[in-house]
Amino acid sequence: MKVRVLSGLLLFAALATPGPAFAGDTQVAVAANFAEPAREIAAAFQKKTGHTATLSFGASGAFYTQIAHGAPFEVFLSADAERPKRAEQEGFAVPQSRFTYAIGRLALYSATAGLVDGNGAILARGSFAHIAIADPAVAPYGAAAVEVMTRRGVYAALSPKIVKGSSLTQTYQFVATGAAELGFVAVSQIANVSGGSRWIVPKKLHMPIDQQAVLLKTGAANPAAQAFLKMFSGPEAAAVLKSKGMEPAN
Repeated sequence: MKVRVLSGLLLFAALATPGPAFAGDTQVAVAANFAEPAREIAAAFQKKTGHTATLSFGASGAFYTQIAHGAPFEVFLSADAERPKRAEQEGFAVPQSRFTYAIGRLALYSATAGLVDGNGAILARGSFAHIAIADPAVAPYGAAAVEVMTRRGVYAALSPKIVKGSSLTQTYQFVATGAAELGFVAVSQIANVSGGSRWIVPKKLHMPIDQQAVLLKTGAANPAAQAFLKMFSGPEAAAVLKSKGMEPAN
């Protein structure tokens, strides 16, 4: 009898405890440019809900290929709108779960102080050996970089100097290590980086970088996956985005 009473009391205590009775985990594919914001949002998510988010970082195009081949991601935070939309159309995502979670900003950055001017005029001068961009075939920020150089009328001249990173993470590493004197990266990657020189590219020089999220069908029944996406409509995510030089969607 004593054992039964004790068991009943423990069950009552568990039910009375605020927060999720069973903390879960969700597998999240995150565009490389969003690595730092995602880590901070995931930490706030765990503190708020008790759930955890396991984050994987890479190029959006590469992630889409993995998702199409059965990778067990449950949430997809892309660097564009095209791939989440395709995930819906091709049956990999929960219908009507797609939304814009951030508006990305592009920057021309160099680890060398004074190299990049405030108007990006160095692009026309071409006084450098290498310029890094993310592979435009898989990374939306790379496609935006090509668009900027094209609109500035310098793409043909700079094309032989372009070094392509497989993702924005590798692109930033090229610049940070000096393998390329300068490169196009996400503002979120350099928001907390001191020194160097940079040009925040005007939004009018490339198509908007609408970064969209979608709930994949593999996460449709996972409360942790649903809760993680819900975080992006709250004040915690908005504060992180602003601190990283990104624009909240709302």
